[in-house]
Amino acid sequence: MKAVVYTRYGTPDELRLTEVPTPVPQGGEVLVKVRSVSLNLSDWEGLTGSPLYSRLGGLRRPRRHVLGSDIAGQVVATGPGATLFQPGDDVYADILTYLGGFAEYVCVPEKVLARMPEAMTYEQAAALPQAGVIALQGIVEKGQVRAGQRVLINGAGGGSGMYAIQLAKLHGAEVTGVDNGEKQQSMRALGADHTIDYTREDFTRNGRTYDLILDLAAYRSVRAYHRALAPGGRYFCVGGSLGTLLRVLVGGALTGRRTGKKVRVLAVRMGVEHLAPIVELCRQDKIVTVIDSRYRLDEVPQALRHLGEGHAKGKVVVNLD
Repeated sequence: MKAVVYTRYGTPDELRLTEVPTPVPQGGEVLVKVRSVSLNLSDWEGLTGSPLYSRLGGLRRPRRHVLGSDIAGQVVATGPGATLFQPGDDVYADILTYLGGFAEYVCVPEKVLARMPEAMTYEQAAALPQAGVIALQGIVEKGQVRAGQRVLINGAGGGSGMYAIQLAKLHGAEVTGVDNGEKQQSMRALGADHTIDYTREDFTRNGRTYDLILDLAAYRSVRAYHRALAPGGRYFCVGGSLGTLLRVLVGGALTGRRTGKKVRVLAVRMGVEHLAPIVELCRQDKIVTVIDSRYRLDEVPQALRHLGEGHAKGKVVVNLD
């Protein structure tokens, strides 16, 4: 089978489309023919090896040589201990623990798979897993957004931000989206009431405060985040520099006791089993999935470069059909 392989951290130039053996499912595993795979920031981090936590799978060189984690496709074979799916079943999954999505076939434990939601295309299903759970947990489950609250989403122009804007608006919030200049219109089109170009304005220094901040690209100090929160406000970050995440973990809890403001790292529960509420909203057309661009398997380097350079407005998808 064909797969996009890399053997050392670096730029998209490290990626090569090559022939590799097709895996054979063992035990409770399932072999899936990949139809669509969406890109996430985790793919870019896994390619570049930065931030440092992206090297947990191999400090000097990547241990797994095929990236890609949010997949949708069709079961073609099952291991002797797999009982949940049959060949021909349409499935989707977040396989971040295993990787291997940038390939014609991937072999994963059946426990990570779910049946593809009815009326969804392969690329719509592939777009949901990581981006959907981050938005759902950051805005609704942990963020507990309520009508009338002021919500700011930093990194709102990407995949998770796309869903987060819509979820916050559905709950009646006044939403501010922060991203680069080329994403201002796309954030407004999704429902953002206000937008900020982070290259021109620092949202922690403009004097405005928010009841909830979901930060998808954390690089500032804990003090700055406290400054941007209203009394009793909540800040959750997912992604960003290792130093910022450590400062939020340690300093956020300490300062929160004094100020009554919550500054925390969002402990995301990954997996498609946590997606049910947002899947239902998609089926009701209350949430839309915006596909920024589509690529072929041999174009994965271009797709990752487009994402990593900050151009993607919504989700980037690789289709193998």
